[in-house]
Amino acid sequence: MAYTIKPVIWGGLAAWLAGNIRFHGLITGLGFAFEGYGFKRKMLKIIVSLLYRFALLNARRVIFQNPDNRDVFVELNIVPSEKCAIVNGSGVNVQHFTMTSFASSHPTFLLIARLLSEKGIREYAQAARKVKTRHPDAVFNLLGPEDPSPDGVPLDEIQNLHDEGVIQYLGSTNDVRPHLAACHVYVLPSYYGEGLPRTIIEAMATGRPILTTDNVGCRETVIPGENGFLVSVRDADALAERMIWFIEHRGEWERLGKRSREMAEEWFDVRIINKELLGIMGLEEEKLEAGEGRKENGV
Repeated sequence: MAYTIKPVIWGGLAAWLAGNIRFHGLITGLGFAFEGYGFKRKMLKIIVSLLYRFALLNARRVIFQNPDNRDVFVELNIVPSEKCAIVNGSGVNVQHFTMTSFASSHPTFLLIARLLSEKGIREYAQAARKVKTRHPDAVFNLLGPEDPSPDGVPLDEIQNLHDEGVIQYLGSTNDVRPHLAACHVYVLPSYYGEGLPRTIIEAMATGRPILTTDNVGCRETVIPGENGFLVSVRDADALAERMIWFIEHRGEWERLGKRSREMAEEWFDVRIINKELLGIMGLEEEKLEAGEGRKENGV
């Protein structure tokens, strides 16, 4: 099985050329190629769609992380619907990401993302600026590395926001757990072509309320009013209003965070996801058959 755009396309094409190769593609989001407008983006979408179509021609199954991405592939005739399957993201290790209590500090929001405009970083900063006029002690943390893509937000711009005190830029890290534990609400105002954002389900496993957009992939992580809220994409005002609600309803954090943890365990546990993937690829049955064969042979 291959996942992410380059391995799926080049691995699929290699399998197609070689013939008689058992190949599965996992689509973890549509990303830059399917986003935006203009002639260049349109041409890129056409080229990538053709590459996907050939790469997935002989795939046994094509696995998606949300129904919106599946529908795009079917509507563009990249794959037939009967070849498609859906799983709840890549999963999260709920033993590695444990539920933590809320620190008794100033209300702290956290966004973890590569420094891409389409991750909603500018909307996050705009909302933070608005909220601080009413709640100046609120903290807005941003964690994530630079991104060299055309949609990347320059590090100088981020540093200026940090110097102004609008956000606190934390750089990048190999372990997000301490930062998740230090926040009170996790925010992802994305309008990117998400599959199912890993950072959200990691925050859910940590027991954090979620504030994200009614966007592809993101909406699958929130039951509004139960573990968080959805706002419209590219709407800094709506984002700020909901942030203010969180600040002024501190007593709701524990209830929302507890439900996030329950959802992470019920729907996004990596052990559940891996079992589903094995079943989709037919490997679970093979494993069981191999086990029966060992028993029959006295092993």
